[in-house]
Amino acid sequence: MKELKFKTNIDCQGCVNAVTPFLNKIPGIKTWSVDTNNPNKILTIQSLGATEEDIINIVKKAGFTIQKN
Repeated sequence: MKELKFKTNIDCQGCVNAVTPFLNKIPGIKTWSVDTNNPNKILTIQSLGATEEDIINIVKKAGFTIQKN
């Protein structure tokens, strides 16, 4: 398993709720979480095969900004 971290603008529970269906569609993600208390709003992914590109594309599709941490 690989841990991936990204800076995002997912900054509240409403944003987390909005991105949830998108992230849950990606095969190869074991778990994910967003630290909304961190100024960089860090998205942490426990990946079982999902790539950084997969995650970046789906978060952008959900309407949020994301960059590799």
